[in-house]
Amino acid sequence: MIELLTQNLLWWHWVILGLVLLTIEMFTATFMMLGLGLSAIIIGVIDVIYPISLETEIILWIILSLLSIAIWFKYMQDKTKENSGQSNYSLETLGMVEEKIIINGKGIVRFDTPVLGNTTWTATAKENLDKNTRIRIVMVKGQLIEVASI
Repeated sequence: MIELLTQNLLWWHWVILGLVLLTIEMFTATFMMLGLGLSAIIIGVIDVIYPISLETEIILWIILSLLSIAIWFKYMQDKTKENSGQSNYSLETLGMVEEKIIINGKGIVRFDTPVLGNTTWTATAKENLDKNTRIRIVMVKGQLIEVASI
């Protein structure tokens, strides 16, 4: 089987594989197939310029694919969001205390922009916060938000 592939697998097979993967990417929009497709096209171009063995082509394709995925996760992720359960929130979200919060007690806060779909939240703090104190999010703990003064 390998012998059949090494004799019959040509450079344009890699290009077609790359185009098929890029087409799949257009329908899924995950950006995973983008790296795999571009890697396959690059292998096809390398095979035209400098013919190499099938084993080397597959190894190069795997290396280029893993490299593209690593680059995607390293540089393309949004660093301003923190994960909290099913949703994202920004630690830069500011708000104001509406009901006084005592140390480790609960109070009501209102944020300038919605946090997880709501602007008014029950909050806790590790310090005393008087009414109308400007606050920021420290952490979201389920239905309770921990805040601190700015």
